[in-house]
Amino acid sequence: MISLDVTGRAPIYEQLCRGICGEIAMGLLKENSRLPAARVLAKELRINPNTVAKAYAALERDGVIYSVAGIGCFVAEQRSGVYKRLTGEFAQKALEAYRAGVPVEELRKVLEQVCSGEGSAAGEGVKDDD
Repeated sequence: MISLDVTGRAPIYEQLCRGICGEIAMGLLKENSRLPAARVLAKELRINPNTVAKAYAALERDGVIYSVAGIGCFVAEQRSGVYKRLTGEFAQKALEAYRAGVPVEELRKVLEQVCSGEGSAAGEGVKDDD
């Protein structure tokens, strides 16, 4: 289930995009599986249907999903849009951390810990060897 932080700084549609990409990356949403209709998802998440439509449009533009007129939206090939979107977000966050003074070696350590299952994707619980 996608969770949204309505009090956070990130726009709701971007949070929804990240949530859908996350579900695809984790295998919860498979290629060619149908996404809920915008109105249905909006009602479930208690947000405006236009917000869901905006997220779906952004995901389609990025190649993460595709739409079939009169039928709905579906998950595209997983390596296409999701890969580009997630690696782009990762690069942006890594650059932010680097500019904030986090040493490259520390960034590598965090990535290795996350990939080995020792830390979470949000960086919580990442071991500090110091």
